[in-house]
Amino acid sequence: MNTPSRPATAGASIGGANHPAWLPGQPAVLAVVLVSYLMILLDVSVVITALPKIQASLQLSTANLSWVQNAYTLAFGGLLLLGARAGDVLGRRRMLVIGLALFTAASLVIGLAPSATWLILARAVQGMGAAVLAPSTLALLSVSFPEGPGRTRALAWYGATAGIGASVGLVLGGVIADALSWRVGFFINLPIGIALILGARRWLTETERHTGALDVAGGLTSAAGMIALVYGIVRSVSSSWSDGLTQACVSSGVALLIAFVVIESRARQPIMPLRLFANAERSGAYAARLLFLGGMVGFWFFGTQLLQGVLGYSPMRAGLAFLPMTLPNFATALLVPRLTGRFGNATVLACGLLLCVVGAGWLSVAGASTPYLSGVALPMILIGIGQGATLSPLTISGVRGVGKADAGAASGVVNVAHQLGGSLGLAVLVVAFHAASGATTDTATLARQINAALQVGTGLLALALLLVVTCILRPERRARAALAIQPG
Repeated sequence: MNTPSRPATAGASIGGANHPAWLPGQPAVLAVVLVSYLMILLDVSVVITALPKIQASLQLSTANLSWVQNAYTLAFGGLLLLGARAGDVLGRRRMLVIGLALFTAASLVIGLAPSATWLILARAVQGMGAAVLAPSTLALLSVSFPEGPGRTRALAWYGATAGIGASVGLVLGGVIADALSWRVGFFINLPIGIALILGARRWLTETERHTGALDVAGGLTSAAGMIALVYGIVRSVSSSWSDGLTQACVSSGVALLIAFVVIESRARQPIMPLRLFANAERSGAYAARLLFLGGMVGFWFFGTQLLQGVLGYSPMRAGLAFLPMTLPNFATALLVPRLTGRFGNATVLACGLLLCVVGAGWLSVAGASTPYLSGVALPMILIGIGQGATLSPLTISGVRGVGKADAGAASGVVNVAHQLGGSLGLAVLVVAFHAASGATTDTATLARQINAALQVGTGLLALALLLVVTCILRPERRARAALAIQPG
């Protein structure tokens, strides 16, 4: 198996598919982009297995603990479109370096955080760095690899990196939290971030800049709308839906997001060109990604609490317990080029989502007496294969047919759907978790709450599957059938 940083010779394979040699400069671009993306993913997965330790260390409730994730994902998702547009105007290499510097500095502050307030604020700053960094990574791939087999392979590696980050991060986070401290998990970003900044300046060339404004009004209304909406949903857990501030936050969040769409329809240079949604496949991919992440975030956030809080695993053992999911995820993602070449992108995507639905539904009934192999490991294998077969095809559908001028905006929408889906999904699942609480706080009650959250997450995955079948799979099959019956 070729590593991302080494040129492949003609006829070599990634995921078993033959392909021509990389063009000059592409291996270095791919290496810097993938490791930058990996650092973001490592940070998320390192936190997952450390959540119970963070909760105990800083004495956080489950609702407040969710802000360790949501402060990051909301800042990430809320500023992604502005970050993507900044890359178009100011240069994607420059924004990648700025994002790396901000992300790395915030990681240091998190590791030193003396209180929950410092931790959550620094996580928000870290999310800002990721918002600048992430769209530049995907946009650099889009402009460096022309549409076709080369881009499909690069995006397959991009998707496979999610499996690597999840696998390494979950195990590493558990080991570090057990043996040292959860804080050390954030310090590992320092050497990685510094090396990537140097590598980007050495190996990446600046992209063409497009003149124009940054559409600050659009960026601020989208970010404020997302934050208000998610805050209102999470606040309902402790203050109920009848609370005036909860209702004000939710309604203002919806109003701001509507205003954002209006602003984008009138802006000369919008951060989210509405023409991206004129294509049914791309629109379906964005919506399905939002729902997919909304369901999958429950697996990660509540899965670690199931393993540690219900089954009694240590953080290290919990990290290892995720391997039946993360390893098949990585292996399947590498096979995506061959699978999509044989069966079509939409078919692979739909099958991947179906496996996720079955696996998540199976896991959602696990309790304290559930055997690990049959009740946890086997559904995790299905979820891992499903996620590995889902993310790359969703990304391909989300950027298909987009010109170079819109590459940054399209990658920004893909990442916004990713992060907003996680934030909204986690907020909804936290509500479901607390709705299933009882008079006691024993292990059986915790298991029932986790089951409820995972079942709602399964429903979100099922909705994503329905969207993919309707907007992507059926049109692709109709198009293939039309080509097959054409004469000659």
